[in-house]
Amino acid sequence: MTAFSDLQQILGYQGAVPDDETDELIEIGNEMYRTSFWTPTFCDTVIRAAEAVGAFEQQEDDPVPGHEVSLAVISPALFEHVQNDLGMRLWPRFRQAWPYIDYYGIRDAFIIKYEIGGQESLRIHHDVAQVSASVKLNDAYTGGELDFPRQGVTNEGLPVGDLIVWPSLVTHPHQSNQLTSGVKYSLTIWFELPQI
Repeated sequence: MTAFSDLQQILGYQGAVPDDETDELIEIGNEMYRTSFWTPTFCDTVIRAAEAVGAFEQQEDDPVPGHEVSLAVISPALFEHVQNDLGMRLWPRFRQAWPYIDYYGIRDAFIIKYEIGGQESLRIHHDVAQVSASVKLNDAYTGGELDFPRQGVTNEGLPVGDLIVWPSLVTHPHQSNQLTSGVKYSLTIWFELPQI
């Protein structure tokens, strides 16, 4: 891939949506679901874009800091495409499980990078959002599973590009287990809380 091709994909959201996708929402645990989201090729492109920006850092006000970069920093156009895609294509799927949720946009969508000698894990926590989601962007690593101890669920066997979604706040504490080799990239999405 060339830098120009990557730029076209990122700015135009080209090749992001799998051609053969269904609107299937598969239960993988208590109040946890998975569905197709991005192609593995687009995941690779997003990783390259994140590395090209080179802005992986911890946020000072984050109580569970990770080495992360927001999609809005990579490209405001990418962030907007993702926000629109989630609202139009995926939110109706989520309503199959939670019929009374309304879409208020995304609070943030960011890539977290895990590597030996850098961030190797993430302590157990819960998110402050209406709904949270995670996408495995690559699989060239060992360890580092996204782990939900209360639900007995990890993302270990999920394919690259699939999205896991769960209710945020207190019911679904999760962690990223110790990375043992390679470099892991994942996308975290926090959906806005209802406006009161």
